[in-house]
Amino acid sequence: MSPCEPSAEAAAARRTTSTELPLSGTRVVAFCHFLQGPAGAQYLADMGADVIKVEPPTGAFERHWSGADLYADGTSVFFLSANRNCRSLAVDLKSESGKQVVRELIRSAQVVVENYRPGVLERLGFGYEDCKALNRGIIYASATGWGSSGPLAGKPGQDLLVQARCGLAAATGQSPTPVGGTVIDQHGATLLALGILGALVKQARTGEGGRVEASLLNAGIDLQMEGITAFLTGRFERDQLHRHRRLATWLHQAPYGLYPLADGAIVLPLTDAVQLAEALDSPELRAISGLDLYTHRDQYALTLESVLRERRFEDVSLALDKHDIWFARVMTYADLRADPQLQHNRVFRKIHVGDDEVVLVNHPIRYDGEVPPLRHIALRPGQDTRQILEELGYTRDAVDELLESASVVSSEARTWTQEHL
Repeated sequence: MSPCEPSAEAAAARRTTSTELPLSGTRVVAFCHFLQGPAGAQYLADMGADVIKVEPPTGAFERHWSGADLYADGTSVFFLSANRNCRSLAVDLKSESGKQVVRELIRSAQVVVENYRPGVLERLGFGYEDCKALNRGIIYASATGWGSSGPLAGKPGQDLLVQARCGLAAATGQSPTPVGGTVIDQHGATLLALGILGALVKQARTGEGGRVEASLLNAGIDLQMEGITAFLTGRFERDQLHRHRRLATWLHQAPYGLYPLADGAIVLPLTDAVQLAEALDSPELRAISGLDLYTHRDQYALTLESVLRERRFEDVSLALDKHDIWFARVMTYADLRADPQLQHNRVFRKIHVGDDEVVLVNHPIRYDGEVPPLRHIALRPGQDTRQILEELGYTRDAVDELLESASVVSSEARTWTQEHL
């Protein structure tokens, strides 16, 4: 048991969680690193859950690496993108007193979420059965690369590896091409949060916990449910995936794809060929408008590419609008900050870490018309260690003793400020 009852200060800190958010009052213990696990936990934290990130004393992996080598006043931008609203407890899980702290934490929680390789937490004494023995109603959610069992269970799982394995790279582009973002990690995180939310509904109804298992491999398949269902049902050969470079997918008829213009590029979804020929006033398109646009998709895409190449977006967009044809200009990341719809949707939030500015992507869902607030960022590992231990009932002397033994680590908070773009 903990050394004493929670302090008044700790109880007050607990009450600072916004009561308007859907998961207020839910505690989540997160053993998460890289992206799939942290992003999934972040969704829960945005919805009001008290997510406590259990980190090694030196901090989780994503504190020490950042895409494009970007750091804000020494803090990894990769870390900032997927760990907002989570508190940090830095603990040495090889020490018995550190393990005891985590046991106390699990007893106080509704959810444990982890994305270590299968078997790692079991060896540390925090597998599903261990946590269930501590807290009978616990929800234990695991996110793996390939699955918690099976022939690939022990192999490293990572977004690009899964893109190759699940067929996504082969289905993208004229020849196998990786997607230009970590889409499987992100979809895996979403499915992980979805599974936990479902388990929380059951827990609220029955008092029972259970096991939730997500994987990047399953997420990669789920991401392609339309195309894979069509491919396997149609018993196609792999050559069916090959197509003209301007066509976006193998399963849609032309012109479904992306086409260069004189001043940019445009995408066209499913479109009536006769209507498109009239809109663009193109003899070349009129001549082939009677073709089967799936069987002859490459021929049509090649012709449309040549028709559009020298035209400007303003002219094309006016013509397509006049004929009620759907289209969109191809934007780059550099265009996003000024996009009026993104501004209206309040998609971005600007924070300052020290003297450095970071643009974060907000939680994607609105609740009663509002963006979930940014309540906390643990800029350093163990920034919330003392507060969490006092909430669990440890006296100040007991906390000091744990800190002195290096079973846990505490760090002073660094400052940050925020504003909407």
